[in-house]
Amino acid sequence: MHPATFPCINKETNSREDLETMRRFVLSVLALSAVCGAAMVSLPTLRLAATAADDQSVLQTDREFVQAAAKDEKARVATLLDTDFTWTDSDGKTQTRSEVLKSLPAPALGNETGADLKQRSYGQVSAVMSGRSKTYVLRIWVKRPAGWRLLVYHEVALGRQAPTASGPGVKDCENPCKTLPYKPRNEAEQAIVASWQALETGVTNHDASMWSPHIAEEFTMLGSSNDHPLTKADRIATINLQKQTGFGAAPAPLVSAQMFDFGDAVVMICHHQPYSGKPVHVSRLWIKRDGHWVMSISYQTTVQAAPAKAS
Repeated sequence: MHPATFPCINKETNSREDLETMRRFVLSVLALSAVCGAAMVSLPTLRLAATAADDQSVLQTDREFVQAAAKDEKARVATLLDTDFTWTDSDGKTQTRSEVLKSLPAPALGNETGADLKQRSYGQVSAVMSGRSKTYVLRIWVKRPAGWRLLVYHEVALGRQAPTASGPGVKDCENPCKTLPYKPRNEAEQAIVASWQALETGVTNHDASMWSPHIAEEFTMLGSSNDHPLTKADRIATINLQKQTGFGAAPAPLVSAQMFDFGDAVVMICHHQPYSGKPVHVSRLWIKRDGHWVMSISYQTTVQAAPAKAS
């Protein structure tokens, strides 16, 4: 006898196998979608967590520096300083890393008890700003392979220097608006120079609408000739007032500059000589936001030991 065949049973068996195969495929797709979806959701969370961890690391390291500097612990301070570190005190005296470690300057705020502390993080660069009464300190930390290192320590004593006219009688800004004694080393620095020259041209022309696009919304400016920290809104109000009064506002010409590049953040250290009065040491922080370079922080300290230029 030949075994009987049952086509309907074979068909049903094949259908079941096909359904099982399809079920496994659908489950695999759903599982993959769930994993991918979780990854997409978690990436911003991971970035926030990484930023928060960096913030805490910077603040802890900053606190260690403040305490060590206040106690004159040079050995500990040395481990926290970048090779390009500079210390500028409230008199405008700037010292290099080696000079500082020979004789550690006394911090203007001591151990900073009771000081107001603010931090801003921009990827590989973090700025810590501390202030009490009329004395303020900017510390710019940069992320190196070995960890966070202090690149800039800059003190400002508000109201220390009487305001002087930036450029009385000067109608055209040559330096820094058109030419500079500094050659940009790369595309980022070229873009920063262009942004800086545009904003300084806006200042010269009393044009706040030209100045504003090159300034971050969180902009902070402190100087020896100011009686309080200035915001972006403060500077716009000043530019508009100068437009009404015709006050000379040509910016102080640049004497020298250094730039330190860290991805989307660049630290700019400058020395300016106003048209009259003493030179000024300036620390600026530029950040790349929405494809454009804008200035976020500017600390300006008059060099008290230098001779004043006659107007």
